[in-house]
Amino acid sequence: MKLDRTKALIHSQINRDDPIESLIHVLEAAIELISLPDNDFCWSSWENEAHATSELVGLLSTLKSGGLPEKMSLAVLFAATGPLQEVSLSSGWADVFLKVADKYDEVEALLW
Repeated sequence: MKLDRTKALIHSQINRDDPIESLIHVLEAAIELISLPDNDFCWSSWENEAHATSELVGLLSTLKSGGLPEKMSLAVLFAATGPLQEVSLSSGWADVFLKVADKYDEVEALLW
């Protein structure tokens, strides 16, 4: 897996003129990360990759159709001890998660 969206997100600035597009980019990066082979979901609230992907794709679909999900439905995913961090810690990509979560925090401040 190349992680193109994740790498681009980490190495670029948040588009302050289009925070929705930036949030879409953050979610696409999160989907790439949870789709890595051999991820361990045992400490997260998700049962498996399919469950995690379904939740993130649902949020992504809301954004792409012009809606804005509730802040809490996204904030909990990127929070310390949230499901994304739990998967990252048990799967070996915790440092990358922190960089993606920082980008989410920037976008969150612009949207809510």
